Amino acid sequence: MTAPQSSRPHEPSELSEPQPLDKNLPTTTSDGPKQLLGIYIRGMAMGAADIVPGVSGGTIALIAGIYERLINALSSIGPNLWQIFRQKGGIKGLLAVWREVDATFLLFLVLGIGTSLITLAGVIKHLLDNQPLFIWSFFFGLVVATVLILLSEIKRWNIARAALFVLGLVAAVVISSLPILTTTPSLPYLFFAGAIAICAMILPGISGSFILLLLGAYDTVLEAVHTLNFAIIFTVMAGMITGLLLFTRALKWLLSRYYQATLALLIGFIAGSLVKVWPWKVDALGGLNSVAITNVMPWQYPTGPHWPTTIGLMLLGAILVSLLSWWGNRSNRV
Repeated sequence: MTAPQSSRPHEPSELSEPQPLDKNLPTTTSDGPKQLLGIYIRGMAMGAADIVPGVSGGTIALIAGIYERLINALSSIGPNLWQIFRQKGGIKGLLAVWREVDATFLLFLVLGIGTSLITLAGVIKHLLDNQPLFIWSFFFGLVVATVLILLSEIKRWNIARAALFVLGLVAAVVISSLPILTTTPSLPYLFFAGAIAICAMILPGISGSFILLLLGAYDTVLEAVHTLNFAIIFTVMAGMITGLLLFTRALKWLLSRYYQATLALLIGFIAGSLVKVWPWKVDALGGLNSVAITNVMPWQYPTGPHWPTTIGLMLLGAILVSLLSWWGNRSNRV
């Protein structure tokens, strides 16, 4: 398995960790049809992951080699865009703003994410309700492989980075163990839930959809996407945009100055999410509900461990994420 090497900054000298993000990240002017198709497909993979409570689209972005480009693009959205527009004016000003925010990249990524949300929401919800063991097995293998791949990105471990890894792991486990709220969400509450969820969604390892689940808004949002309830969809999107613009600037600052330390923390988040995606789980009554709250050992699962199928799906998830990592690394070197 090959770790993505593209858009991360070069490793700093022995003692000095702070460094700028790679200034040679791809821009909209270098994206041809093939590259844009690749961005769209990565967006679809992110969208599919975000639907599952426990898997983060940020994990997919990181392993696919587009995470820092995404953070750079999102963090560039702000009041300075008005100044850029005024300097050029008219069509030239709009084009300057478009290039500043890497808008072509964001557009195709969002189109991919939206495609998955619209086409796969119903399918994944059906699988979570009716075949939870098998879908969780697939994502468990995917997350394990992701952790192993990203661990190779840490070039030099020290006490601080190890501590951040453990901190991220513990935080993800604690979040995954919180009780789920039961509420009938109002539109203002959904706005707040969207703002919180998007911060989690952009963090590898912490699932935005799981945060929605904890806040009691997951079923409402998923049903709204499935039935195209635009009042709920636009409210959640507005909350997500607000949270995203505030959060990405802080994350970009950390990545630009403490890349390896921040990466160790993010890998910890991903490793801790394994508690949430553990395949063998039952509800409080010992059933097979997809909204499971109790992990059990494989041989304690009501219908048995199903070893051939579960192991096979874990391997499939690991293979797919390894191919995604290889593709991300290869695409960014071209």
